[in-house]
Amino acid sequence: MSKPVIDIGQYSEKGPKETNDDSFGVLIPEPPLCETKGLAMAVADGMSSCAQPKAASETAVKSFLEDYYATHESWSVETSVSRVLTSVNRWLYGQGAAETGHGLVTTFTGAVLKAGVLHVFHVGDSLLSLLRGGELRPLTRLHRITIGEKKDYLSRALGIDVAVRVEHREVPVEAGDVLVFTTDGVHDVLKDADIVHLIEESAGDLNAAAKAICEAALKAGSDDNVTCQIVRIQDPGAPDEHAWHRRLAALPFPPPLEPGQALDGMTIVRELHASSRSQVYLARDTETDRLVVVKTPSPNYEDDPAYIEHFMREEWIGRLIDSPHVARVIRRETPRTFLYFCMEYIEGPTLRQWMNDNPRPDLAKVRDIARQIVSGLRAFHRREIIHQDLKPENIKIDRDGTVKLIDFGSAHVASLEELHLPEEERGPLATAGYVAPEALSGARPDKRQDIYALGVIVYEMLTCRLPYGKPLESARQAARAQYRPVKRFNPEVPLWMDRAIEKAVAKDPERRYRLMSEFLRDISRPNPKFVASAGAPLIERDPEAFWKLLAIASLLLNLVLFVLLAL
Repeated sequence: MSKPVIDIGQYSEKGPKETNDDSFGVLIPEPPLCETKGLAMAVADGMSSCAQPKAASETAVKSFLEDYYATHESWSVETSVSRVLTSVNRWLYGQGAAETGHGLVTTFTGAVLKAGVLHVFHVGDSLLSLLRGGELRPLTRLHRITIGEKKDYLSRALGIDVAVRVEHREVPVEAGDVLVFTTDGVHDVLKDADIVHLIEESAGDLNAAAKAICEAALKAGSDDNVTCQIVRIQDPGAPDEHAWHRRLAALPFPPPLEPGQALDGMTIVRELHASSRSQVYLARDTETDRLVVVKTPSPNYEDDPAYIEHFMREEWIGRLIDSPHVARVIRRETPRTFLYFCMEYIEGPTLRQWMNDNPRPDLAKVRDIARQIVSGLRAFHRREIIHQDLKPENIKIDRDGTVKLIDFGSAHVASLEELHLPEEERGPLATAGYVAPEALSGARPDKRQDIYALGVIVYEMLTCRLPYGKPLESARQAARAQYRPVKRFNPEVPLWMDRAIEKAVAKDPERRYRLMSEFLRDISRPNPKFVASAGAPLIERDPEAFWKLLAIASLLLNLVLFVLLAL
């Protein structure tokens, strides 16, 4: 994966004003952040009527450039920047309101260049334009309102209010594109053609071009600070599939492991699980004398870069997440000679085994297990990671009754999606029966798909069956399937709890729960809406049962009529 490469030119001048309230900057981080987070750049113009305009613009730019790289690597660019700017806006508003009764106000125009895409974030009347093929095209619009004759006021800016609406867009960029950041002291007086001419005339010296543009604006009568920042894109940083594959395939796949065999300071005890995709072994770490789980990739996929990425992703995600309800990935000091990773050993059954041993569980226990699964899922969702393969086989219960998610190699990570890696082009990776219907039609991964799988698991714990009878394996099959009420198989389940489960596994994601907390609440105590529906007609409560009864009644009626006619 190639990192973005840019050239930079900058110039700023206070002009006829006493102070320069503009701020600007570009940050090029060290690897691997330059690949996973991209390059950040920004310009800001403090509003002169606020108490400390320079402090406002400087805070906005510095916070953006520094705090963006402190956000979680699994977050998307949009989520990371939105959280940073929300924090900056509240701080500016709070500081200004505390001192003067007015916020510290500044415009802000920022961008992140990542994997060939420019993510633009803008509020106020600074400007970012794209120069390509001799044409200067604005990527942001001026947030202004006009009152009276020639009276323009900012309609949006950082620090004006406790909440702020930031304009966001994504623009594919190419090698040779030029980004031009300007404050209003420049673009209010210079025409686009003038800016293009001065850049072309500079013969590639971007600092000279930025200075020439600012000086031309002052000469044209600008009465404001003038700032111009120019970024020429040498390499937009599009993913390099071959380099990516080489990096992943650096370690060889291990051979099948036997009990007693040594592996990088560990001794294999026994095989715990084997499938066509991976092998899982119990091993003893001779350095710490503790039992660990060793997961190895299947040799069947040694030449499959997408498989290798998913295998390595599971270890990466495990290192990101810290939750008592998610199995820990163990960091070892001993260098690896093969491709594998280690996780904590959880002594206890899978949820599937527990369900087989408890075909009619206590409702309180089912709710407790659901609550712990939700706690584990929240650790994923907080980092914009969708589990995508939640099922009883991927959940373990230890000796203390703690529920833990143990397999997340199929997880969808928002920040990796922005890199457009080839493995992301695959279809849904979840197991049939637990995959949400919309995923079968190619819908983008969403938290509600994990909620669907959770609803299926709760249904299965109570009935030992699936909510739609058979596993849904295609969009056509899903369209025909009908929900089978829990009470048909387990009369002890209250109708209101049945209704909550039905909503969690709704085929239409818009009818499904958006928050896992709402589902937990509705399976724990009666939702008045579901209680009211208890008196609804049978056709609404159980359509399948209604039509079956109607068919039986029709058959009986036909038999009676046949007998009467025969007499």
